[in-house]
Amino acid sequence: MRVMKNPAVLAVSRAAVVAAALLTAPALADDFPSAISVSGEANVSVAPDLAQIDAGVANDAKTAKDASDANNAAMGKVLLALKSAGIAEKDYQTSRLSLQPQYGQNKSTGASPVVGFRASNRVTVKIRDVTKVATIIDTLVGAGANDIGNISFEVTQASKLLDDAREQAVADARRKAEVYARATGVTLGAPLSVTEGGGPVPLFKGRMAAPMAAAPQAAVAPGEETLSVTVNVSWAIKPGQ
Repeated sequence: MRVMKNPAVLAVSRAAVVAAALLTAPALADDFPSAISVSGEANVSVAPDLAQIDAGVANDAKTAKDASDANNAAMGKVLLALKSAGIAEKDYQTSRLSLQPQYGQNKSTGASPVVGFRASNRVTVKIRDVTKVATIIDTLVGAGANDIGNISFEVTQASKLLDDAREQAVADARRKAEVYARATGVTLGAPLSVTEGGGPVPLFKGRMAAPMAAAPQAAVAPGEETLSVTVNVSWAIKPGQ
């Protein structure tokens, strides 16, 4: 037996399904508010307030003991000079210590016998008054340090100094958002989210202008550090007025 379906009933059923879909669509859209998301940037230039220097002494001798003893004595003079210059003990630290054999060459046999030993000791020094960097370098050299390098400058209160830049970055983000809002015929509502981007503030690497042995005083230029901040802001949008 064949059952006949009423076309009128089918039409009403399809209309009900379409109406239900139209009614639920706005509700789903409300769960995902429209927004304009932009990034704002700002920079601030400040002078560094901390310097760090890596200095070392190296000594050669026929025996390991003689090389080690000579190196200990040489580094002792360097550390004493740092203390006399007003550097606190917490601000200098041994960074590398080594004792290595030195090889020669026997032309007749081709062998490489040990002909001596080299002892070396390095210390990392923090200088909290960057105006004294050149003076401290000269102190190190005068005390016997024969290898100085890796001079760097740092801004220790970078986060606090960035507070003004953060306000400027948010203002920059709003300016950009308003441009997009005008271009698309909407107006900005309340901010939905604000996040700060970027990584650690990099150190500014300084270099001596000339070899220390060739100048009466080491020439060091601390320069300025440019600190940057980026913020990502999302604003709700409303129909244009």
